[in-house]
Amino acid sequence: MRRQNLWIAMLAATATLGTTASNADFVDDSNVQLKFKNFYLDRQYADLPQNNWGSWSQGITLDAKSGYQDIGGGIQVGADLLVQHAFKLNGRDKNADWVLPHDGKESKDNFGKVGATLKAKVSQTELKVGELLPVSPVLVFDPSRQLLTTYSGAWLESKEIKDTKLTVAYIDKINNRYDNQFRDLTLFAPAKGKKYYDNGDASDGMLIAGVDHQFTPEIGGSYWYADVEDIYQQHYVGASYKTKLGEKAKLDSHIRYFDNSESGDKLYGDIDNQALSVGAKVNYGAHTVGLGYQQMFGDSPFPTLGGWVPQPYLVNWGVATFTNTNEKSWGFTYGYDFSGLGAKGLNATAVYFTGSDAEVKTSAGILKDQKSDELNLILNYTVPEGKLKGLGFQAMYIDTDFDWKSDLKEYRVATTYTYKF
Repeated sequence: MRRQNLWIAMLAATATLGTTASNADFVDDSNVQLKFKNFYLDRQYADLPQNNWGSWSQGITLDAKSGYQDIGGGIQVGADLLVQHAFKLNGRDKNADWVLPHDGKESKDNFGKVGATLKAKVSQTELKVGELLPVSPVLVFDPSRQLLTTYSGAWLESKEIKDTKLTVAYIDKINNRYDNQFRDLTLFAPAKGKKYYDNGDASDGMLIAGVDHQFTPEIGGSYWYADVEDIYQQHYVGASYKTKLGEKAKLDSHIRYFDNSESGDKLYGDIDNQALSVGAKVNYGAHTVGLGYQQMFGDSPFPTLGGWVPQPYLVNWGVATFTNTNEKSWGFTYGYDFSGLGAKGLNATAVYFTGSDAEVKTSAGILKDQKSDELNLILNYTVPEGKLKGLGFQAMYIDTDFDWKSDLKEYRVATTYTYKF
């Protein structure tokens, strides 16, 4: 009954053409989860302690995905609902921390957001309209803080061709992780006369098209295109290679290339950036070792959307990002799974990035040959069994050094739990 009650309102929008059996599929095939996240973040600047930020918050998310209802003609429809809310438990009010909304003087005590998605499917082709959580080389949602960064628009995905996925989408708004409403798309850049990085000149929307193909069980390839109207356009080409190395070892590698340029009316001026990302990870038993190389070309840094939207398809993406003009960077990763030592669910990861040759625009002018380094230490534990199965803990320490601005340290602690209805 609990699950049926959750879907009454959504059924009303889609059941008029359905049958009792198809309505049952709509409910019985649904997936309803209640997610809890306790999140602590503390960022400390070595040279500018007055700019320190951080908060401690509790988030609750209702994530409800319906099954599909057959309405005839081979068409199936459904609806998803995402309700997010966060409460501030403690925090520094002076500075925005990009976790909670901030009005320029203090952060809000609580905030929430509600999003709904209508979906329709014919065979292996699916259309989603409404709130979207994309994962693609040109646009991703952001789960890295408390509430999610999501988008509004339409997303069409087809798998009718064997081993191939075709995608066409249009995005018109973004709901940032620290916001409670959808806003226009902008470039991550300080607007003229304004402090923040998400309130510059706005685009009417973002057009996306992509194709992913699995050539063999080991080799995959992708091409994606995105046009953030009047801001930037982006071409992406990527290839992946995965294989076993003997009986115990596995290789996971990629090479990715982005070509970025200005679009239309060039609201932020000329953009000239190309980015190369090459990475490989080898897993052997409890050990995982990774190596990544990333290089920026052209006269501009790598463009991203306003709202602190990440780009995890760049192998060395971190707090420092390593995406400044002409910047070169290396990344080294080591991970260990403690299951073999009797600590099932426990793993640790160390990541070190080092960047050089960056060209950075500052208030003092353009600085060249700048360097930066970043160390990430991450500890994860998930309760593997029992009544608290799935309860997760993560502790993260980040230490970043820059030639051209204040060094920083950041501490993050998250506790998560998902209850499935």
